[in-house]
Formats: sequence, C-alpha cells, structure tokens
Amino acid sequence: MLKVYKYTMSTEDYFSLDLPEGAKILTVQEQHGEPQIWALVNPGSPTETRNFRLAGTGHPIKGDKELLNYVGTFQLAGGSFIGHLFELRKE
Repeated sequence: MLKVYKYTMSTEDYFSLDLPEGAKILTVQEQHGEPQIWALVNPGSPTETRNFRLAGTGHPIKGDKELLNYVGTFQLAGGSFIGHLFELRKE
C-alpha cells in the first residue's frame, strides 16, 4: 500500500536519506522553519540510501549536470535563504 511520508532533510550541501526502495519524491518545502521532503512510498519496502545536493542561489555546483535530478526550490528564514535541491543520480 502506498503512502505519502515526510522526511526532514539536512541543510548541508550534501546529505543522504534512507528511503523505501522506489520512493517517488513529490516535493520539497519548508514547514515550521525546517526543510522537508514529501515522498510517495511503500512503507513495507526495504530501504535504500539516496544522495542529495542542496545549493543556495548563486552557490557553485561542481560536477556533471547530467547526474543532477532537480527536486525543487524552497525558502527559509523569511526568504533569506533560497535552496535548490537536487538528487544525485548514480553514474
């Protein structure tokens, strides 16, 4: 059975999350001052580690753009920080 789950994400440039296999990321947004990821998951599936890159507007992003899968953009601190989240695809 599929469900929508919420995951609190890091504000580090690079971070990983353990998500159920096949999780489909729906959106990234701020809730109560913290960035969150919502995903459509099968909670009974084994987990897999997924890797992400968070970049602020104007921050350099090194690497191959073909390996970046855009997830979404969100704001923190009343718009003082605009974050752009990418999932890092495996080579």
